[in-house]
Amino acid sequence: MLVARGGIQPIVATLILMVAGRGIAQLLAGGQVLIIKHAGFDFLANGFVLGLPFAPLLVGALFVVVHFFLRWTAAGLFVEAVGDNETASRFAGLAAARVKLLGYVFCGACAGLAGALYAANIGAADGNRAGENAELDAIFAVVVGGTALTGGRFVLLGSLLGAVLIQTLTISMYNLGVSPAVAPVPKALLIVTVSLLQSEKLRGWFAGLWRREGKATA
Repeated sequence: MLVARGGIQPIVATLILMVAGRGIAQLLAGGQVLIIKHAGFDFLANGFVLGLPFAPLLVGALFVVVHFFLRWTAAGLFVEAVGDNETASRFAGLAAARVKLLGYVFCGACAGLAGALYAANIGAADGNRAGENAELDAIFAVVVGGTALTGGRFVLLGSLLGAVLIQTLTISMYNLGVSPAVAPVPKALLIVTVSLLQSEKLRGWFAGLWRREGKATA
């Protein structure tokens, strides 16, 4: 509502509600880490279906449903149109604010599911530290996946692969004994490298350099 109806910048609304959400969670939990012991809740993170872990299967199934919904229905076109040019979409007859609002509602539901999976993984609800900096990893995954943060164009499969890449890199560094204080550095270098590779200006510069070298060799 803050973004779609109030016109507040998305990053500002995100920071406001992130801080407020942690505060409310801390208030409800009385500032304590709540240990959760329930077979069904533990199954979310540690259960298996047909020999395969349940959590990745759940994420994969959600990905397939959302991909089909966005690429085989008009909803995906509406989302891209509103993200690319909200004013033009509104003049074309789209309920731009409603599309944006429903998009944020769905993203909020996905964030809630991710929080539940994280809590099930550690077997506790920690309103203070659980999921800390996860929002940055989510942004990194989207950027690495090739989605434009300016809106409009998005690559759902790229975001999924970006998330897998970021998590694989993180777990690999921990397994290799890399200090947690140093672990974010390779991740940051990866993000900067991918972002530069996505820059049209940089690609144009490399193309011009390649052509000049080719002419010089000839």
